[in-house]
Amino acid sequence: MTRHHGYRLRHARCSVPGRLYMLTTVTHQRRPLFRDLRCARLVVHNLRHAEQKHHCRSLAWVVMPDHVHWLLELKDTTLGMLMQRFKCQSSNALHKAGIKASPIWQAGYYDRALRRDEDILKAARYIVANPIRAGLVAKAGDYPHWDAVWV
Repeated sequence: MTRHHGYRLRHARCSVPGRLYMLTTVTHQRRPLFRDLRCARLVVHNLRHAEQKHHCRSLAWVVMPDHVHWLLELKDTTLGMLMQRFKCQSSNALHKAGIKASPIWQAGYYDRALRRDEDILKAARYIVANPIRAGLVAKAGDYPHWDAVWV
């Protein structure tokens, strides 16, 4: 049985409640599905839903045309379960909205555990500035699909 790249991403992954993580997940074949406002807002809804269910506390996130960056504090679940729920629920919502692409998400995700003494604001600024670096907008306030607790 051959294993895909996503398998290597899970090797030695650790989930610690109360710890801060920066997560990145991309669409299958990097399709820019979230250029569509309606699709991007469905993904935003699912990011917020994870927090409402007390799986995490979102500190900052951005939905880019073909990927999502998410800075969070993990609560009552594992990273694997959090991402599985997020991807499953957002995929279902997108399919119900008429998106034909399948699968929506690439297998796996990238995570980076952050120490409390690291500059969390620096990580949040990196996330929020992603649309500027990508050339989508001139300033963060012009991009509609991001949020941060410091704003």
